[in-house]
Amino acid sequence: MWALAAPMIASNLTVPLVALVDSTVAGHLAHAGQLGAVAVGSAVYGLPIWIFGFLRMGTIGFAAQAGGRRDGDALRRLLVQALGLAVGLALLTIGLALPLLGPLLQLMKPSATLDALTRSYLQIRLFGLPAALMNAALAGWFLGMHRPRLALRVTVLTNLANIALNLLFVLGLRWGVPGIAAASACGEWLGALAGLAAIRGQLQRFPGHLHPSALRRWSAWRPLLGVNRDILIRSLALQGVFFAVTVLGTRLGDTVVAANALLLNGLMVAAFALDGLANAVEALAGHAVGARDGNALRRALVVAGGWSLLGSLAFALLFALGGHAFVDLQTDIAPVRAVAYAYLPYLAVLPLVGVWSYLFDGLFVGATRAREMRDTMLFAGAAFLALATALHPLGNHGLWLAFLGFMAVRAGAMAWIARRIAHRGGWVAQAR
Repeated sequence: MWALAAPMIASNLTVPLVALVDSTVAGHLAHAGQLGAVAVGSAVYGLPIWIFGFLRMGTIGFAAQAGGRRDGDALRRLLVQALGLAVGLALLTIGLALPLLGPLLQLMKPSATLDALTRSYLQIRLFGLPAALMNAALAGWFLGMHRPRLALRVTVLTNLANIALNLLFVLGLRWGVPGIAAASACGEWLGALAGLAAIRGQLQRFPGHLHPSALRRWSAWRPLLGVNRDILIRSLALQGVFFAVTVLGTRLGDTVVAANALLLNGLMVAAFALDGLANAVEALAGHAVGARDGNALRRALVVAGGWSLLGSLAFALLFALGGHAFVDLQTDIAPVRAVAYAYLPYLAVLPLVGVWSYLFDGLFVGATRAREMRDTMLFAGAAFLALATALHPLGNHGLWLAFLGFMAVRAGAMAWIARRIAHRGGWVAQAR
C-alpha cells in the first residue's frame, strides 16, 4: 500500500509547484504587470489541464485490470489510446485557444500592458500542452502498472527543469515573461520524454503485441471514452459545488468569502495528501478486479481504510489544535482571521467526513465504474443545493453545514452503491 501511496502523495503535493515557481520568478521582475500576466496566463492554461484530468483517472483502472490479467496486448492498446487522446485534445485546444485569446482576455478588461504580456505568455506556454496531457496519461498508466515512482520521477524532472530553465531564461538571458512560459513548456516536454523513454522497460514485463486493426474498431474505444466522459461530468459537478460555496460566501460579505477561501485551502492540502491512498486503491483494486482476486481487493480496502482513518484523524487534530496558526500563516488581516477562527471546527471535521469519498473514488476508478461515480456526485450536488437553500437563514454556518452534508451524502451514496454491487455478486465477478 505505502509503496504505491507514498510516491503519489509526494507527487500530488508537487502539483502546484510549477505555478508557484513561475509566480515567484515573476514576482521578482520589474513591475506588477509581469506578475499579473503570469497569474492570469497560468489560470487560463490550467483550465484544459483540469478539464482533461480524466486522462489520468480514466487510464488507471484499465491499465491495472489489464496488468492483473497479464494482458500485454491490452496494455499496449491502452497506452496508444491514452497518448493519442492526450495529443489530439491538446492540438484541438491549441487550435481553439489561439484565435480565442483576444476575446477571452477582453472579458477581463486588462490594461494594454497586461493584455500583451498575457498573450505572449499563453502563446508560448500552450506549446507545452501536448506534453502536459501526455504526462497525465502516462501517470495513470504507470500507476495502473504499479510503478508510481516513475510518475513521481516525471513530475520531479518537470519541476526541476522548470526551476533551472527559469533561472537561465529569466535571470540569465533576461527574457522576462516569455522566458517563464518557455521554461514551463520545456520542463513539461522533458518530463514527457522521460516518461516515454520508460515505457519500453515496463512493457517487457508484459509480453504482447500492438494490433493496429483493434484501434480502428469503435468497440475498442467505447469503454475508455465512456469512462472519461463520466469522470468529466463528475469533475464538473464537484467543481460546481466549490464554485457555489464561493458564490454563496460572496453574498455574505468580502470578509466571509476570504475566510472561507483560507479554510478551503486546508481542505485541499488534506485532500491532496489523502488522495495518495486513494491512488493506491485505484491501482490495487484495478489489479484485483483484472485478476479476479476478491481476497486481494478486500485486503486493499481494509488496509487503505485503516490508514485513511488514521490520516484523517491526524489532519483533524492538526486543524483543531493548530488551526489558528494555519490561518495566521495565510493572512495578517485581523477581521479575516477572526471570521476564519470562528469556523475552524468545520475544517477540523471535514477530513473525517470527506476521506471516505476519496477511498471509494479509488475503488470505483480502479474498477472502471465511472458511471456510478458520476451519479453519486450529481446526487450529492443536488443534496448540497437543497441543504444550502434550507439552511440559508443560518448564514455562513448554514453554508458550512451544507458543505459537510454534501461530503457525507457523497460518501454515503458511494457506500450504498458499493454494497449493492457486492450483493449482486461482487466487484470481481462483475469485472468489465
